[in-house]
Amino acid sequence: MATTAHTEVPGGHKGAFPPFDSHTFASQLVWLAITFVLLYVILAKVALPRVGGIIAERQKRIDDDLAQANSFKTQSDGALAAYEKSLADARSRAQSIANDMREKQAAEAASTRKKLEDQLQAKLADAEKTIAGTKQKAMANVHGIATDATKAIVERLIGKAPADNAIDAAVADVLKR
Repeated sequence: MATTAHTEVPGGHKGAFPPFDSHTFASQLVWLAITFVLLYVILAKVALPRVGGIIAERQKRIDDDLAQANSFKTQSDGALAAYEKSLADARSRAQSIANDMREKQAAEAASTRKKLEDQLQAKLADAEKTIAGTKQKAMANVHGIATDATKAIVERLIGKAPADNAIDAAVADVLKR
């Protein structure tokens, strides 16, 4: 038994393809027009307003979001400007405080230095007075020492002690020069 495959429909249709059949062409055009008008009315009255509303709502949301973003940007710019101003003010105050402190410390150092210089001058004057007093005492003793030394030297050289008034006169004469 041999079987073969067929592409025909059993009880087949022997005419033209229905949409291309010229006998039904007029009714097809009428139904096309009715369907087109009905579809147009449904789309115009129902679907297009909904789509338009959705598009308008999206555009409104986008515009609102952009306006809110601009508002936030304006606020952040204002906050940044206030921050920068307060930072500049703080730097200025810090610089002013540093300058005041530097001047205060310089004045304190100058007054301390002046006080120490005055103390040193006073100590130096006292030391000079002490030195002058010690020098005068030493000079007073120099005459006595010179007299004693001269007497001892002359006695040793010549073997006898010279007179005290001659030694005093000779020492006084040498010390005056």
